[in-house]
Amino acid sequence: MSAVTGFKRLGLAVAALLLAIFGVLGVVSVLIPADQVREAVKAEIRAVTGLDPVLRGDISVSLFPYGKVSFADVTLGDQAQSDQKQGDQKQGAPPLAADRLTAKLRFFPLLTGRIEVADVALENPRISLVITEDGRSNWLPLVASLNRAFGPDSKARDRVMSFSEIRMTGGAVTIRDDARNISERVSDIDLSLAWPAISKSFAATGRVNWRDEPVDIGITFSDFAATLRGERTGLKVRLAGAPMKFGFDGTMSMRPTLKVEGALSADAASLRRVFAWAGQKTLPLGGFERFSLKAQTNIVGGTIALTGANLELDGNPAEGVLTFATDGRQTLQGTLAADSIDLSPYLSTIRLLAHNEREWNRMPISLDGLSGLELDLRLSAAKIAIGPAKLGRTAIAANLRGGKLTLTIGESRAFGGIIKGSLGLATAEQGVEFKSQLHFTDIDLETAMSELFGLKRLEGKGDLSFAIEGAGRNVLALTRTLNGNATLTGRQGALTGLNVEQLLRRLERRPLSGGSEFRSGRTPFELLSVSLRIVNGNAVVESTTLEGAAVKVALAGSASIPARDLDLKGIASLVGVPSTDGRAPFELPFVVQGPWDDPLMLPDPEILIRRSGAAAPLLDAVRDRRAREAVRAAIERLTGGKLSTAPAAEASFPADPAPEKSAE
Repeated sequence: MSAVTGFKRLGLAVAALLLAIFGVLGVVSVLIPADQVREAVKAEIRAVTGLDPVLRGDISVSLFPYGKVSFADVTLGDQAQSDQKQGDQKQGAPPLAADRLTAKLRFFPLLTGRIEVADVALENPRISLVITEDGRSNWLPLVASLNRAFGPDSKARDRVMSFSEIRMTGGAVTIRDDARNISERVSDIDLSLAWPAISKSFAATGRVNWRDEPVDIGITFSDFAATLRGERTGLKVRLAGAPMKFGFDGTMSMRPTLKVEGALSADAASLRRVFAWAGQKTLPLGGFERFSLKAQTNIVGGTIALTGANLELDGNPAEGVLTFATDGRQTLQGTLAADSIDLSPYLSTIRLLAHNEREWNRMPISLDGLSGLELDLRLSAAKIAIGPAKLGRTAIAANLRGGKLTLTIGESRAFGGIIKGSLGLATAEQGVEFKSQLHFTDIDLETAMSELFGLKRLEGKGDLSFAIEGAGRNVLALTRTLNGNATLTGRQGALTGLNVEQLLRRLERRPLSGGSEFRSGRTPFELLSVSLRIVNGNAVVESTTLEGAAVKVALAGSASIPARDLDLKGIASLVGVPSTDGRAPFELPFVVQGPWDDPLMLPDPEILIRRSGAAAPLLDAVRDRRAREAVRAAIERLTGGKLSTAPAAEASFPADPAPEKSAE
């Protein structure tokens, strides 16, 4: 029973205490005038924030059951500046305003009749930063007020402030820079400001909506007073959203100019998406997906320098230094080094051929993403992959200026040799302008010609150089405007898919046989020389010579690049071995026609007929009119029909050649 009695007495004591507290609150609410509470709260806010609340709406004061003061239509800043709100819009826009400011009062001080603010909440705040063309900001009066409150001579620092947190819900932040034509808006604010009441630091944490994406933010200044004076202070920044994550830990100062130093980190699932989210033009070509960066950062004025940078893009890691200038034109400069780089993702959207692999691609080429940014980047790598092509140690310089991209290959070890030259892409009235000057020295011809042009009929070592240019809205249109020249020199190699020596010897012995041998075997050579001149997409073969120990081939004609076909004529001859009948070495004229990936070689039939002992008399007979009439009459008797007498039959043969002996 004693325990029960004790609990009852304790309950009665607690109830009496609560009644006493509420009674005191009731008495305080009667004895303390609402105007006094309002002025005390305003004074407390002014002392803590350094800002003067300007009240235009209703004011409500409630001290029971807990203390709360609410102000409607509030502007925080200088009274003079706020009075200009309806006047000069650029300078008069208040830097900070809210639909309602609510201050909660501390409980126990209120029992003794003292007014102390526990925390402050702003509903639908409107933060506006406006920079005019002359560089002046509407925040200058506010910063001056904060300096007076938190400067070394301020009296507010000599007393203990009652609250250190300000909550913001709803509302928006608007930034407008008239000099740089920049306009940004951040909405759906949900922030907590840790005001420097207890310590010197200032922090803002929470979530906002930027460009239709929720972003968690965290910003901390280690010395708020030093920040206001533009002196050196610690700075931490954290941004985390679906597009990307960003972090910085270092120092910042504003005098005599903006200077930021520290460690920076950033990563994104898609750099292409980040550019689109930031309002930049879509990046051209493919790739630019997974991205991460860590570097030491030094920002001076409008120049951002990244040293010791560890960059990874599309699975390609690299190290080096980068500099980004934002004053005037946006320019990115840097030097990067990597062990291995795969450039295939960036060329994945480039298709030279259509899906049937027999025609050039007709899809439009767009280089819109090349404008608006200037680039001067140097890259070196131990290995580079470009689709099936594998390059060794390579040094490349990329320059982008005025929408014109130039890739300069200082030196690349590839295909067993060295590549030097340049590639250029630019926008033009016709669509896209392309220029290329490349030199391949001492390369493996089989690998190079197969991976670069899809030709698999050449072996050996050699040199290749070409200089071409053209313009068009797609690959097909570009091939129709190509102009330039190309040379190829091969050494100690072979032409595969054709044994010219075996073919010539067979045709020398039996001129009307050997057709099945046209596409088999290989033809070794000691020297191969090809010279082309390209005019409006038509490649004129000025000279082609293949010299081997047993054969020699000379070729001339043309090749249509848009149609991808050949129309060539040549002469193949045996070298160093006299004919079996004592005549000069056998020579065979031929033609090469058809698509260049599978051309058809046809020997001159008249030469073969002449060398045939059985067919030569027939060729001579049809050249004589009387003999031709006799043959015609015999054929008509056998067939029972009448043959047409076309004069073209006579014109189809050349003049009678000099008599020669039959090969058989």
